[in-house]
This record gives sequence, C-alpha cells and structure tokens, in this order.
Amino acid sequence: MESGTGDLTQPTGGLAEDASRGGVWTKFDVSTFPWWVLIVVVVGLYVTIGVLTSPQYRDVFQFIIPGLRVTLQATFTAYGLALIIGLVAGLMRVSRNPVLYAVSTLYVEIIRGIPMLVILLYAGFVISPRLRDSTGGAITLSDIQEAILGLAIGYGAYLAEVYRAGIESIHRGQMEAARSLGMTYMQAMRYVVLPQAIRVILPPLGNDFIAMLKDSSLVAVLAIPDLLQMGRLYISRTFRAFEGYNSVALLYLAMTLMLSLLVRWIERRWSIDAR
Repeated sequence: MESGTGDLTQPTGGLAEDASRGGVWTKFDVSTFPWWVLIVVVVGLYVTIGVLTSPQYRDVFQFIIPGLRVTLQATFTAYGLALIIGLVAGLMRVSRNPVLYAVSTLYVEIIRGIPMLVILLYAGFVISPRLRDSTGGAITLSDIQEAILGLAIGYGAYLAEVYRAGIESIHRGQMEAARSLGMTYMQAMRYVVLPQAIRVILPPLGNDFIAMLKDSSLVAVLAIPDLLQMGRLYISRTFRAFEGYNSVALLYLAMTLMLSLLVRWIERRWSIDAR
C-alpha cells in the first residue's frame, strides 16, 4: 500500500522527464512568440475562404492571375541585373581610381535623385527607341525588357550603396592580411572581404527585393500586362473596382509577407552558420 501510494505521487516515464525538465510549455515565451504571424494566418484563412466562396472574386482571380507571372518575371530578372550593376558600381565606389570613383558616384547620385516612375518612362520611351535607331533595328527591346532595364538601372544605384556600406564595414586589416599573403586586390575582395560583407548586407538586400516587388507595379505605365495592369483591365470591363483592387492588393500582400518570412529564415540560417 505504501509503495502504491508512492508510485501515484511520483511522475512516471516521459511525464517524469518532462516534469523534471520543466515541460515544453515552460519553454513557451509569450513575449517572443510571433503573434503577428498567427494573426496574418488567421486573417489569411478567413479571406481565402471568403474569396473561394465568392463568384465575383473567383472571376477576378481567374482574370488577373496571368499578370502574376509577368510581375514575378520582371521582379526576379530585374533584381538579378540590379545585383550585378550594384556590385560593379559598389566596387567602383570603394576604388582608389579617381575615374572609377567619379563615374560610379555620378551614376548613383543621378539615379537616386530621379523617381522610379520617370526612370521607367525613360527606359521605355527614350533609351529603347534610341538603342533601336542607333543599331538599325538590330537591338529591339520588348515591353517587358524595357521595364526590366528600367527597374535594374534604378535599383542598381541603391544596391551599389548597400554593397559599398557592407564592404566598408569590414575592417581594413582583413584586406591587408589577404594582400600580405600574396593575393591580388580582386582576389582579396572576392575570397576575404565580400563573403563577410554579404552577411552584413543581407537584410538590406532582402528589403530592397521586397521593395522592388512592390515597385514592379509601376511597369503598368508601359502597358505591360502585370498584376496591376490586369486588375485595371478587369475593372474597366466590369466596373467592379472594390473586388478588383482588393484582389490585387491581397496578392501583393501575400507575396511580400512570404518574401519577408523567407528573408528572416535566411538571415537566421546565416547567423547560425556564422557562429
């Protein structure tokens, strides 16, 4: 009887281990739990159910979904080009060559002082026709290529400053140590400085990517059938502005939230690998 009483008062098996360790619930921290993610998921499910059960919203989504592919194509391609332009301009910005420094600074200062919408109009109605006329029609850009060119030129200037700040955040001794080992300037930059700088500039690079996704809606001024343009076409045909703009906004919001979570996950992985 005494032994039985003792067994009932003592936790057994896995419960005993959980109790001795404090249990999983003791590890739950209310202050650090991502409540905003939970709210977004609940609201997203509510909206999704509402959209799927509404014939008006189903019509809108069926009409504008082709524009989603154009938006993603323009964003990913333009951002890839902007990364290359920004890296080249950023390296020129930290160069001791006065010509390279002057050219890159001129590019950055001019482009950053012009609104993105104006840059896109330049790419579509100035650069592209001049390029076609000067090459005798050998090089003719399509509408989507003009939009990608404009976005890449515009965001290349911002990314150049991101690269410059990241490179300058690395202690000068890293470069000097690499050069003392016999590396050239470019080898030291490639194998020593840039890998460390990328870890520093990863958050702003992710933010710029999300910003470009939203700014890609500006390509609608070039009559490109992106997400916003398809929404405007639907509204002009049906006069259902509420459902049309709601659908466009929801798709942009869903994409930016997913990209934001992806960027946070990449940042966390890189911080863990750096330890």
